[in-house]
Amino acid sequence: MNTMIYLRNVVTLELDTAKCSGCAMCTLVCPHEVFKLKNKKAVITNRDGCMECGACAKNCPDGAINVTSGVGCAAGILNGIVRNTEPTCGYAESDSGCC
Repeated sequence: MNTMIYLRNVVTLELDTAKCSGCAMCTLVCPHEVFKLKNKKAVITNRDGCMECGACAKNCPDGAINVTSGVGCAAGILNGIVRNTEPTCGYAESDSGCC
């Protein structure tokens, strides 16, 4: 997936691999494919693509992910308004309530 980079090296996303059980939930819920599984553990492969929606942290059963959500998703909604398109955060396609 070709993802937008919001701001380099400012994302609040943190992953504690010691807590990760490898359930892959983060890879399923992340709209920008920030995570991949490697050796049965999640790894962050596209940190700057994270829009801080919080879907990964909310859905991680192990509490291995921490992110300050809200700012990135708000930017996705505002981009949609400015461009007269659907929100870029994927909120319109789901009822996950990530925003």
